[in-house]
Amino acid sequence: MQRNRLIASSRPWLLLAPALAVLAVLLLWPLVRVLLFSLQDYGLREIVSGEPNWIGLANYGEVLTDPTLWGVVLPNTVGFAVLAVAGTVALGTGVAVLMASLGGLWRTVVGSAIMIAWAMPAVTGTYVWVWIFDADRGIFNQTLQALGLQDEPVNWFTNRYSFYAIVLLNVIHHGFPFVAITILAGLLGVPKEMLEAAEMDGAGPWRRFFQVIVPNLRQVFSVVIILSTIWDFKVFAQVYLMPGGNGTNREALNLGVWSYVESFGQNRYGFGSAIAVLLTVLLMIITVVYVRTMLKEDEL
Repeated sequence: MQRNRLIASSRPWLLLAPALAVLAVLLLWPLVRVLLFSLQDYGLREIVSGEPNWIGLANYGEVLTDPTLWGVVLPNTVGFAVLAVAGTVALGTGVAVLMASLGGLWRTVVGSAIMIAWAMPAVTGTYVWVWIFDADRGIFNQTLQALGLQDEPVNWFTNRYSFYAIVLLNVIHHGFPFVAITILAGLLGVPKEMLEAAEMDGAGPWRRFFQVIVPNLRQVFSVVIILSTIWDFKVFAQVYLMPGGNGTNREALNLGVWSYVESFGQNRYGFGSAIAVLLTVLLMIITVVYVRTMLKEDEL
């Protein structure tokens, strides 16, 4: 009997073993290597010689005492992520509500159209936005000049705030289709009887949304918010490929680009690894806090 219980309890882990092994090779081991690099003064000399140069937590101390982290990188990373997650979820939810009100044919047409934006590679989408806001040939400057709102072209990529406003448009445009389709799937599963009963009780569209739909889709919103937070905190290509985003404009650095620039631009792989580890820890803390908050709300 005890043997049968042991086999029954171990069967799920045996089924998961191949996937866990793949994840360990593809994800866990690289994370361990980055952690080990972060504890070394690892540069070209160490790569050539193959000899480690252990310095303990010195890289972390340098990162945490660097004014660039607190004055530029962290505000850019956190501020952008908050606005990007809020904008992506808000726009995706609005589109999902619109699609839920359409018939089957038009819902398919709209869904297919917005999925083109999601399927577009981040590199391609970024270059499109760079072209739109280009100082010399961009249609945004040309439109403002044609309307008489500005006398000469403006380079929107030199200013820290306008730079991240463009990145924000890029990320929201690329990310909202996933949120829309995910929330739409949840909306279609909300019982119509509940909505009809709320409408008969005099609840308007806003009250029906926040008092009926949102409570039923709490887990769906949790998933899209967590995923959007992870994606937007570690955004890289949309920043790096913008003019000045590759480190030449120090005011535009975020954690992902700062780690890359220090690692591959300055050949300070240990210092860059320490930044990457701090980014990973920050994401884990945010995710754990959010999940625990949602679980506590479900228990009430």
